[in-house]
Amino acid sequence: MTNSKSEFEINKTEQEWREDLTPEQFCVLRQHGTERPHTSPLNKEYAKGTYVCTACGLPLFTSGTKYNSSTGWPSFFNPIEGAISTSQDRSLFMTRIEVHCSRCGGHLGHVFDDGPAPTGKRYCINGVALRFIPD
Repeated sequence: MTNSKSEFEINKTEQEWREDLTPEQFCVLRQHGTERPHTSPLNKEYAKGTYVCTACGLPLFTSGTKYNSSTGWPSFFNPIEGAISTSQDRSLFMTRIEVHCSRCGGHLGHVFDDGPAPTGKRYCINGVALRFIPD
């Protein structure tokens, strides 16, 4: 599903987002940046729980869908139903599928077709875009 910016439930001004997020979170979530690989403590988080959007708190992924992709970013094979939206990203001289929070539109990462069964998908997500809530 693809959403335009105006279709998101939570819309804030750039200044409001800057006040609510750290500089790194703002860069990733609002400016489509990417954190350095292997820098997120969530890479090694395997406790039971839920990964929510840092910007708005929407539950995005459950711990049961997380796996070690060895890419340097937290990876999941399936989002929570209705939690994400996607769009085409044609930056860096390639076409990729960008993943956004369906509630606030925050950039989360990208999805690729090289993940494990049962979906074959790899949702490669910036750790700063996520907050882990243990069960």
